[in-house]
Amino acid sequence: MDHQGKENSSATVCASALDTERAPSLATDKDGQASAKKLEATRNAFTHRSRWSLFIGLGLVAYANSLDISTTDTFLTFATSSLGAHSLLSAVTVAQLIVVAVGQPVIAKVADVSSRGIALFAALFFYVIGYVIIATAPNIGALAGGTLINAINFAVLLQIIIADITSLKWRGFVSSLTAAPTIINSFVGSNVTTAVIEHSSWRWGYGMFAIITPAATIPLLLTLFWAERRAKKLVRQNEDVIPQAHSSTSSPKTSWLERWKDVVHVGQQIDVIGLVLFGAAISLILLPLTLNQTSAERWRSGDIITMLVLGVVCLIAFAWWDIRKASWPLIPKRCITNRSVVCAALIGFFDFLTLSLTSTYLYSFILIAKPWSLIDATYFMKTRLLSLSVFLVLAGLFMRVVRRYKLMMIAGVVIRLVGLGMMIRFGKSNGSDVGLVWTQILQGMGPGLFATSSQVAAQASVSHKNVAMVTAVVLLLGNVGGAVGSAMAGAIWSNTIPANLEKYLPNLSDAERERLYASITSVMKYPRGNPIREGVILAYDDTMKQLIIIATVLSAVPLFLAIVMPEWELDDQQNAVENVQAEVTDHEGELEKSSVVDSKA
Repeated sequence: MDHQGKENSSATVCASALDTERAPSLATDKDGQASAKKLEATRNAFTHRSRWSLFIGLGLVAYANSLDISTTDTFLTFATSSLGAHSLLSAVTVAQLIVVAVGQPVIAKVADVSSRGIALFAALFFYVIGYVIIATAPNIGALAGGTLINAINFAVLLQIIIADITSLKWRGFVSSLTAAPTIINSFVGSNVTTAVIEHSSWRWGYGMFAIITPAATIPLLLTLFWAERRAKKLVRQNEDVIPQAHSSTSSPKTSWLERWKDVVHVGQQIDVIGLVLFGAAISLILLPLTLNQTSAERWRSGDIITMLVLGVVCLIAFAWWDIRKASWPLIPKRCITNRSVVCAALIGFFDFLTLSLTSTYLYSFILIAKPWSLIDATYFMKTRLLSLSVFLVLAGLFMRVVRRYKLMMIAGVVIRLVGLGMMIRFGKSNGSDVGLVWTQILQGMGPGLFATSSQVAAQASVSHKNVAMVTAVVLLLGNVGGAVGSAMAGAIWSNTIPANLEKYLPNLSDAERERLYASITSVMKYPRGNPIREGVILAYDDTMKQLIIIATVLSAVPLFLAIVMPEWELDDQQNAVENVQAEVTDHEGELEKSSVVDSKA
């Protein structure tokens, strides 16, 4: 949702931010050169008027995406509850975040090997199909399937396109503007959600975005396709045709064998094997945590043990494949050895993890534990997003004026930690309403100050041709963190709520307690003051306290990462590396790093 280097020494710059893994072959270098030429040609193809058209298109997509985010998370709570599977909310969320994480590098690579426009069209196609399936889902399985297809989203593409066309000093501000519509949609979305739930159903809530988002995306698609076509014409006019390495459409006489080689080559670039192993590992390890683990016997069951063992095996196989065999690894070595990328990715990981820990069941908790109307509960849930959006824009302005970000990033991490700490006191049924709202304001303010700045720092530390993949890696780790947090929340919820219900409602039968556990709408039928409702509230209180304490402890990790994050000057360059590091190609086609360091470093 997302620099000229200046560190303690030139040696640190070269060692951490400028380390580049050696290319596996001459083909790799040629692909990189072709990609870089294509990107620069497209960037130069924009006129003043078409650039404004691009920004308008980005704004429309950002608004539609913001309205989606501001409403569909609420619809998911009601959807799982109406299908009698509220306890599987975290399982669906985990699966969705895993697909989002694995899909980020795929979309980024498609954007590189084809074009930004084609990648956006492909992502939009999956988005629409997914929401159509969700809107017509007859059971939780179909709902989960549609959610997984829809998870191939285009949020990463917005950040990649912005990185293509902006300089470092403007990038933080322009990136933050994609969140600005949330300032409006925090109110609009809440009213839309309430109106849909009260007067229609969650199905229409999903279905309407299969119409709204494509309509909002058309202007951006047309602008991108126009610019890409104009770039090709300009290059031909200058008799400097952009190389189309390994393109299956480069010659009408291409044989099927050559086309198959092209497909295999693209698959290697995307690292399909690595993606499958990584996705399988995360899924097999995390999903068992969310599948109603309500007793010790379930942990000893054969299917759960098998899933966990296979998950660990896939994780080891992924590490071996990515380090030893992959020509284009999912997480390139240059990312692992680049301190800016590592810090940004891990900050995102722990931010999303702690957010998912506290927010996965927060809406359910508020609906049951607080005497608020549906609209007020929905407004509360949007408080964090509203605060986040406001401070993302302010942080972007700060980076534009000051051209630095590190102190602001550290302050943001501390504020987030304070917000979570306050939830221990106020995040319970009898806690102060004002105090609870302030916890959400602070938890939006903190990431607002460090989210975009950490992403820009990572983008600044690599060359233009690597921006898309680095952006995808940072977002990938963030979404994996979200999946881990949701899995942890699901495991804690499913292991503690049944026991808590038995503790506070001992007079109810097992079937009655199971009904209350499976559906919040069943609980909401009992008014406040009713012994059953009050017993459920006490059960929720105990579980939420555990989730909040764990999240607070883990939120201390990003503070260390922010302190060791490198500082880059935000100047007029597209990145801070290409003025610092020069790369040359030897006669065997391998890249060698030049020792030349720009005097400004």
